[in-house]
Amino acid sequence: MSERQVTLAAVAGAHGVGGEVRLKLFAEGLDSLKRHKAFFADGRALTLKSVRPGGGGAIARFAEICDRNAAEGLRGTVLTVSRSALPPLAPGEYYHADLIGLPCVTAGGRLLGTAVLVENFGAGDIVEIERQDGSRFMVPVKPAIEIEAERLVVDEAFAE
Repeated sequence: MSERQVTLAAVAGAHGVGGEVRLKLFAEGLDSLKRHKAFFADGRALTLKSVRPGGGGAIARFAEICDRNAAEGLRGTVLTVSRSALPPLAPGEYYHADLIGLPCVTAGGRLLGTAVLVENFGAGDIVEIERQDGSRFMVPVKPAIEIEAERLVVDEAFAE
């Protein structure tokens, strides 16, 4: 499992007595989970048997989790897939995970910091950039950031 992993959900707790778990979703809905047959969870593979809407997230059943105790044992565990398992993107699209860790520079090449988080509060994606001194600031992707292969170029007006 040396390839970069992308988190799609986290186990919020057990659901019922049969081993189902409640999931907090970080992906775009149930379909993004259903397309994967297996997830990595703390170094082991979990095989997805079923997933359905529930509790503001999802309710899932994994082949390896057979009772409530095992389900409770997963509380707080993140469920990941290999980056290569994600569907291809159309031009102009990106995965948040692909932006995190990229250096952020101005058009003139001045280093601003590193992208550490991507949020969306409903009006579009916002990148949180951490400066070398540890302080952080946020910049909207549109209209302020140009996404390149190995870096994010931030409009000067948003650089401070």
